[in-house]
Amino acid sequence: MENKETRFMQLIEEHKGMLFKICRIYQDDNADRDDLMQEMILQLWLAFDSFQGKSKFSSWMYRVALNTAILFFKKQKRRPDSEQLPDQLEYLEAQELDTEKDEQLALFYKALKQLNKVEKALIFLYMEDQPYEDIALNLGISEVNVRVRLNRTKNKLKDIIKSINYEYR
Repeated sequence: MENKETRFMQLIEEHKGMLFKICRIYQDDNADRDDLMQEMILQLWLAFDSFQGKSKFSSWMYRVALNTAILFFKKQKRRPDSEQLPDQLEYLEAQELDTEKDEQLALFYKALKQLNKVEKALIFLYMEDQPYEDIALNLGISEVNVRVRLNRTKNKLKDIIKSINYEYR
């Protein structure tokens, strides 16, 4: 029988893409993303014994990781040394990316940062191909509300991307 640590590391490895996406959504700076990743893994490890298998591991992991990211983000916002890059610098960083796909991804994440935390969670879960039923359970809203909010959020995201794209032409 495998031990707890081995099983935990296997599950983290299987779902690490989810953690990377959460880090990318909530943190701009690579060092801050690394710190957030470490914090999420620590919190997942500390809470691992509470996972009872009543839901999918990925659903449980998402809830723990997202809560950790939101708390981490709030703490970071209170730090006096945390300053946001001016929009011009963010744009220059996006211009340094090698490929068109990287530029589109940078634009997408910049737009995503303008959404509120529920909208970010909706988009994230949608990108993870979570069924509406699971999204509803994770966010504590009805499936119908998931569909309506997701549709509105996608339209909002499109509008934000259009406005960002227009600003930099």
